[in-house]
Amino acid sequence: MTCLKIKQTTVIGAGSWGTALAKLLGDKGEKVFLWGHDPAHIATLVAERENRKYLPGAKLSPTVIPVDDLAAAVEDAHCVVMVVPSHGYRAVFERLVPKLQEGALVVSAVKGIENNTLQTMTQVMRDVLHQQNISRKIYLGVLSGPSFAAEVAVEQPTAVTVAFDEKDAACAVQELFSTPFFRSYTSSDVLGLELSAAMKNVVAIAAGICDGLGFGLNTRAALITRGLAEITRLGVHLGAHPLTFSGLGGLGDLVLTCTGSLSRNRTVGLKLGEGKSLVQALSEMTMVAEGVKTTRSCYNLARKHGVEMPILEQTYQILYENKDCRKAVQDLFQRSLKEEITLQHTPD
Repeated sequence: MTCLKIKQTTVIGAGSWGTALAKLLGDKGEKVFLWGHDPAHIATLVAERENRKYLPGAKLSPTVIPVDDLAAAVEDAHCVVMVVPSHGYRAVFERLVPKLQEGALVVSAVKGIENNTLQTMTQVMRDVLHQQNISRKIYLGVLSGPSFAAEVAVEQPTAVTVAFDEKDAACAVQELFSTPFFRSYTSSDVLGLELSAAMKNVVAIAAGICDGLGFGLNTRAALITRGLAEITRLGVHLGAHPLTFSGLGGLGDLVLTCTGSLSRNRTVGLKLGEGKSLVQALSEMTMVAEGVKTTRSCYNLARKHGVEMPILEQTYQILYENKDCRKAVQDLFQRSLKEEITLQHTPD
C-alpha cells in the first residue's frame, strides 16, 4: 500500500498539546506551522522559541513556525492537525475550510463532544464540509491515546492510535507521527476512538473525586473498570467496534487520565472531592479540562439513545446539579445488584 505524501503540516492550536505535537514534528525536521488565535502569545513564541505559558522548557526547532494568520497557515498544508477545545472547534474549522487544498488530511487531536449537536469532532467537520458545499476530497481522521503533552515534549516513550476511514490516509499520518520515542498504530474505527477519547475524561473527573474524598486503590480500580464498561456500552450501541475500547485510545488513555498527576480532568475531580465548587476548581486551572463540558454532552447523548451509564449520570449531577460527592458514591453502590457481564451461550 502506498501512503499519501505529507510535505507540510499545520497544527491549529498553540496550547500544551498542540505545541507538543508541533515540537515532535519539528524535531524530526518537518516544516510545521503552529497557529494560535492570540497575536501576543504567538509573538512570544516567535521571540522566545518556547511556550512558557502552556509547555515551559520545551524549545521549538527552527522548522516550527508560529503564526496567527489562519488562512496563511493552512492554504499550503497537506496535513492539518486540529488541537482546539471542542467548544470552539466548529468556528475555527469553518474559517479554515475554504483554504484547504484537494486531498488534505485533517486530523482531530481533540478529546470532546460538541454540546449542542452531540457530534464528535470528525462529525462536526463533515457537517461543516456539507454546509459549505465542499466537493473536493478532504480526509478526516483522529489521533488519540495515552499521551500527556509534558511527557511527549521531553521524549518519554509514548504510543497512540491514528484512525481514518481510508487506510492510505491513516498510513500517511502514522508515518508522520512516528519517531524513535513516539509510536503510532492505525485503525479504521474513527467513531470508537473519538468516543473513548471524549468519555474517558468524564471517568477521570470521577476518579479525581474519589481520590479527593480519600478513597483508596480498590475504589479507583473499580471505577476505571466500570467506567470502561460504560464507555464500551455506549460506543458499541452507536456502532463502534468493541475491541477499540480495550486499545490505546480506550483502556490506555483511560488508565492514564484516571491515575496520572498531570491529568487536568482528574485534577478538577480532586478539587471537587476536597470540597471545592466547580467554579473554584476551574478558576485555579490555567488549561482547559475538556471533561467538564463533555460530561454534559455525553450525558445527553446517553439519554438520547437510552444507554445506562450510572457513573456518567452521577458525575453529571455533581457538576451540574450540585450533588454531594459522597452521596453520589453512595447512590452508585446502592443500585440494584446485577451480573457484571452477560455471557451469550451458544447451544451445543
